[in-house]
Amino acid sequence: MQETVASRGFDPVEEMLPAPRLVALGFQHVLVMYAGAIAVPLIVGRALQLAPQDVAFLISADLFVCGIVTIIQSFGLTQYFGIKLPVMMGVTFAAVGPMVAIASSNPGNEGARMMFGAIMAAGLLSIFIAPVIGRLLRFFPSVVTGTVILVIGVSLLPVGINWLFGLPVGPTAPKLVDPAATAWLETARAAGSVPDSVVLQATVPNPEYASLARILIGVVVLGSILLIAKFGRGFVANIAVLLGIVIGGILAAMMGMMNFHGVGEAKWFAMITPLHFGMPIFDPIMILTMLVVMFVTMIESTGMFLALSDICGRKMTPKALTAGLRVDGLGTAIGGFFNTFPYTSFSQNVGLVGVTGVRSRFVCVAAGGILVVLGLTPKMGTLVEALPTTVLGGAGLVMFGMVAATGIRILANVDFKGNKHNLFIVAVSLGLGMIPMIAPDFNQWLPHSLHTLIHSGILLAAIAAVLLNWFFNGAPQISEEDAAEAAKAAEAH
Repeated sequence: MQETVASRGFDPVEEMLPAPRLVALGFQHVLVMYAGAIAVPLIVGRALQLAPQDVAFLISADLFVCGIVTIIQSFGLTQYFGIKLPVMMGVTFAAVGPMVAIASSNPGNEGARMMFGAIMAAGLLSIFIAPVIGRLLRFFPSVVTGTVILVIGVSLLPVGINWLFGLPVGPTAPKLVDPAATAWLETARAAGSVPDSVVLQATVPNPEYASLARILIGVVVLGSILLIAKFGRGFVANIAVLLGIVIGGILAAMMGMMNFHGVGEAKWFAMITPLHFGMPIFDPIMILTMLVVMFVTMIESTGMFLALSDICGRKMTPKALTAGLRVDGLGTAIGGFFNTFPYTSFSQNVGLVGVTGVRSRFVCVAAGGILVVLGLTPKMGTLVEALPTTVLGGAGLVMFGMVAATGIRILANVDFKGNKHNLFIVAVSLGLGMIPMIAPDFNQWLPHSLHTLIHSGILLAAIAAVLLNWFFNGAPQISEEDAAEAAKAAEAH
């Protein structure tokens, strides 16, 4: 049981540490969240098929907004925004599946405008629904949240695997079109003997796909992460993924697989321009998709805030909880405006607060300032973008696999013996969640306006889990203790 603020005579959350220690502890928080923070813009930027400089811009924009939203959450912005606890805000992996679905259907600038329009609108709507989230907790017991997080992890694993061996399309695709066949087709078209609709199939094995060099780097990254996680202590163990990426990047550079030309040309300082890809497009179906993601995110955040309040020994009031959840919405709206993504509290940083025992919210305010500076330094974003995907593949297997494993760990607390209906909830929801991944063309005869909505396995699984749980188990009230325990078990972000 945490001792109360009153019994200690002071509140460690409000403690103002000396500036050098404040910056050092803030930088520690940045390092713990950094790998997760840069992963989403890399995934989404490459899914949108954006130019390298635009992907680098997304990384910088993400770090910049991470910093702003962290400061708002930890320091507070009026009485209506900010939980005023040591919280680090970052992009939620729950939104990756729907965003990749949007990007796959609408690549390029137009897809980016649709995505950021949906994110901005969903964020603004979330500000207004934040006060009612507490009443919806009963629809999201462990069997629902565990299933959704499991599907998120499984849906993301193909991304990490493709990073490791080679992307399905492009210069690292498994097979290439035979150059001789391409030359023949061009000659035949010029002679008018072949219609323009004829397309050559890729049949020649690509030496770049799953090459020994790529596999070696991926294995080194994965092995480094596992070794650091096992033998590292304290802070070093907490940044195992980041250190693994650094080791892989050094190895890739030594093997001549990194191009630093863009890093040299990038500026040391540049402002993050809002609406970088043009005016947003507000598509109702996409907005609904992102709004469902925001529901799941804010339910997770509720549990996270309850867990953090327990660590900090500060009782969570409904007013403070609502103020914290509003920042999820406000941060997401700001993210859409600045060309980035939905935001939530990072659970690994909540864990770091418990590990270090430092509960001052001003440490996270300092960390937010550091993130803003990193976001305004384009060289940082360009350096991250220069990393070969195979380096990120080794780390992706860990990061995304851990998301799936977290779902399994939450489901381990579910009563499957006494309530056989819970098996149906998980089985059907997991099966529906796999449909877009296994049979991506299942929706070819359905209205195109529904494609984005139903092509997200995460969204299908979430809707199915909520409805099936309501059908089988009803919607009993869930206690704050239950929500806090679920949050402590979760490291999905």
